[in-house]
Amino acid sequence: MSSILTVKDLRLYYTTRKGVVKAVDGVSFDIRRGETLAVVGESGCGKTSLARALIRLLPRNIHTFDGSVVLDNRELMKLSEEEFRRQVQWSKISMVFQGAQNSLNPVLRVGFQIAEPLVIHKGVPREEALAEARKYLRMVGVHESFADRYPFELSGGMKQRAIIAMALITRPYVMILDEPTSALDVITQANIMNLLKSIKDEWGVSYIFITHDIALSSELADKVMVMYAGHMVELTTSEEFYTNPQHPYSQKLMASVPSLRADKKLEFIPGAPPSLISPPPGCRFHPRCPYVMDVCRSEEPPNVEVKPGHVVKCWLYAKGG
Repeated sequence: MSSILTVKDLRLYYTTRKGVVKAVDGVSFDIRRGETLAVVGESGCGKTSLARALIRLLPRNIHTFDGSVVLDNRELMKLSEEEFRRQVQWSKISMVFQGAQNSLNPVLRVGFQIAEPLVIHKGVPREEALAEARKYLRMVGVHESFADRYPFELSGGMKQRAIIAMALITRPYVMILDEPTSALDVITQANIMNLLKSIKDEWGVSYIFITHDIALSSELADKVMVMYAGHMVELTTSEEFYTNPQHPYSQKLMASVPSLRADKKLEFIPGAPPSLISPPPGCRFHPRCPYVMDVCRSEEPPNVEVKPGHVVKCWLYAKGG
């Protein structure tokens, strides 16, 4: 099956008073139709910046924004801002933002906010769009009467379902899920995850699932990409990642996750993530890596395919390491 989304050497840098922040630095991956890519890593590693680069919700202080983003065999980086907004943003790529409460306008009714993408991006008449909004609310498990209510009248789980309905209503190819279950209780989390699974199975939509919760990502992921300090350090299938991670950072992440089926000693990652303004030379993980070598301190490691479909950015696997 061909890829619905292919990203190559994507870079997104910000200009700040202290210097240039290299938030996304040469990231490459692809997603097939109906596939879920989980993006994991510590806070500040560039996960949300990657999502905003793909949907082009960018701040004004952009220093560098380049690379290749091909959606359904179309190069998106060649489109102007207006072309991208009219032809791609939300209609082909949509996003479920972290924190549903902050994503909904408190003075507008929920139904209108869900219908708005149809009105703006598809040119659907308002009454027809509102009818669709009610339909999509029912589909995500919320009674259609809540379309006439304001966000403060909905529970946390209902708000999250409303945001999912808003992202789905234009029938996009790719949905970006940025921590879609954060700040929700575990029962509501499970219900939201089941909803996302059923949507994926029925519609064949592709997900980019950004999360800190590695255990939760296993519920939905077909592939896993690990980010560290703006770099992609490992990309592989979910089965391979959860059972046999190769990058030292990935191994430490998995070692920090408790298991119900095995008696293991939990580990932690010493130190702290580096500054993205002045990252360390060579491998950006080398100050925290238990296997650091001299070459790690001076040269950036290449992307090495340790087996078909399993890419690791580490000197341990390069040059017969």
